[in-house]
Amino acid sequence: MNRLRIVTYNVHRCLGVDGRLSPARIAEVIAETRADVVALQELDVRRPRSGGIDQAEAIALELGMGNVHFHPALKIMEEEYGDAIITALPSRVIQAGALPGLERKPRIEPRGAIWARIELEGGPIDIINTHFGLRRWERRAQARCLLGREWLGRADPDVPMVLAGDFNSFPHGSVCGMIRKHLRDAHQIGSPKRRRPRRTYPSGFPVFRIDHIFVSRHFSVKSADTHRSVLSRAASDHLPLVADLIIEGRNDPPFMESHLVPDHPARQGVDTAPTKACP
Repeated sequence: MNRLRIVTYNVHRCLGVDGRLSPARIAEVIAETRADVVALQELDVRRPRSGGIDQAEAIALELGMGNVHFHPALKIMEEEYGDAIITALPSRVIQAGALPGLERKPRIEPRGAIWARIELEGGPIDIINTHFGLRRWERRAQARCLLGREWLGRADPDVPMVLAGDFNSFPHGSVCGMIRKHLRDAHQIGSPKRRRPRRTYPSGFPVFRIDHIFVSRHFSVKSADTHRSVLSRAASDHLPLVADLIIEGRNDPPFMESHLVPDHPARQGVDTAPTKACP
């Protein structure tokens, strides 16, 4: 297999712009994209404000994706809030941990990242899912961390790499510029000709492109675009970003609609990853 459809989606704790809380609706939006691998941000786990459920698990069950890898950027007693990678493909966590914040402002929302390896028939790919902070200096520190020796600096250069998430950063800003020195902007490459990449936030009338998918040299990008539907405009305050990737040097039949999401749920277990922070 040399082709993969990846989605990054900030689900806003499954709270829609209409005030309705619904992991099932988020799962329905993802099902519309026919994704093979999904990077999710802003998930609640066992939080009273969201009914005490595990949102990552609930979404995966709706989709029939049995591999759930969740990392809590925030943990208070039994309550957790963070990011996840879900897929029906064989996968395992390589690393998960905190990203640096601003020491002088310890009360700002903590941020993290999770790195999973997806096993394909033609070989593995790595995906890192993250959610950067709201302040410029915070984001720069987080980008330096991810690009440093504790994260991308220790990646196998022969394994294709995807870095996805909500970066809270404009495509021509300094943070995305730092990342583009190492990885390519799939949305920029894969957008239809003669059209700028579509913006991702807010979902009802997008004015900012702050959700991104960056890829290593191993990939060519067949297409990349936001997923716009009646459901996606209502389910979260962000639109999903979808990228169809081709892994160079791996043989496979011509690209077809993804068939990897099974027709019926097949629960295989939930993985809560260990943490590893930048020094």
